Amino acid sequence: MKITRYKKVQKYLKFYYNNYGFHQPYQILIDGTFCFSAFKEQINVREQLPKYLNAQVKLLTTRCIIIETEKVAKKAHGALTILKQFGIHECGHKEPIDGSSCILSMIGKSNEKHYILASQDRGLQEKLRSRAGVPLLYFHNKSPTLDKPSQASYNKAGESVQSTTVFVSEVQNETLKNIKIALGVENNVEEIKTQIKKKKIHNPNPLSCKKKKKKIALNQPSINKCGVNEGKVRKRKRNKSSKQLKSQIQEMLNINK
Repeated sequence: MKITRYKKVQKYLKFYYNNYGFHQPYQILIDGTFCFSAFKEQINVREQLPKYLNAQVKLLTTRCIIIETEKVAKKAHGALTILKQFGIHECGHKEPIDGSSCILSMIGKSNEKHYILASQDRGLQEKLRSRAGVPLLYFHNKSPTLDKPSQASYNKAGESVQSTTVFVSEVQNETLKNIKIALGVENNVEEIKTQIKKKKIHNPNPLSCKKKKKKIALNQPSINKCGVNEGKVRKRKRNKSSKQLKSQIQEMLNINK
């Protein structure tokens, strides 16, 4: 089975699970037309339906459906053998009626027993699309197909959601507030709300915008604009010239004479 087809099935089953209480094992109510199509296309119903739904199922029928199929046993003998393999749910009809009327009475107005109808009867399908919460299953191109939930199912699911929200908001919301006040939770929440203040946006500190002053070393002399150092003046040692040395040597010689 393709991934897109598998996702659609799971999406529809999840819708019926969340809004109408469907759960595993799913009860599939099968009529003679569905079995006739399965026999014609050589489809094993017991194997294909659990694989398609990816869930546990119960395959069911009624006595009225079996009796109706027996009347056309010459044309649908194979369908009758398939139909007799499934479990029988008591429909409560003392005298047998036609299969479509029996199915309508079994499902009722609200489908309380959560049946999934498996049928190829288009007239019966159209009647059940007007009733909310009735999944329809049929064969399409030799493969089982779960029909998209009808507009009636979507409308009733939306109404139920709105009714629950209104009930909670009006009745239960007041009781919750009273419980919070009794426990002291409501007051604490209000106190916390008052304590929280929004931070105001301040201008930047002007002092932080000033450029940092360069530190001048104490021992280093400062330099004027002219490029002259203003620190201590070091005395320069002057070497004596050669003329002075000669004169001193000459004097020493004269004294010795």
